[in-house]
Amino acid sequence: MKNLPAQQSHSQAWVVQTWISFAISTSAMAIGILYLPVDGWIKGYLGMGMAFTLGSTMSLTKTVRDEHEAKRLLAKVDEARVEKLLAEHHPLR
Repeated sequence: MKNLPAQQSHSQAWVVQTWISFAISTSAMAIGILYLPVDGWIKGYLGMGMAFTLGSTMSLTKTVRDEHEAKRLLAKVDEARVEKLLAEHHPLR
């Protein structure tokens, strides 16, 4: 069986940039909600909306990643089956 490519990982710079971007955007949104000139219950509603949006975004990214990894695993299994069939097949028998 041929060597499968190693799993690509993100560079440290990319990981740091994504975490900093997440922290800045979340903080800016929270500060914007806090300083919004409206009643407290509206701020609470917007804060809960932000919390549910963040939670559902994290769930969605995990689901997409899991589906992608499952497809990669199925592709590896299918490739192994094909290679086994090709290795066992002798056209001159």
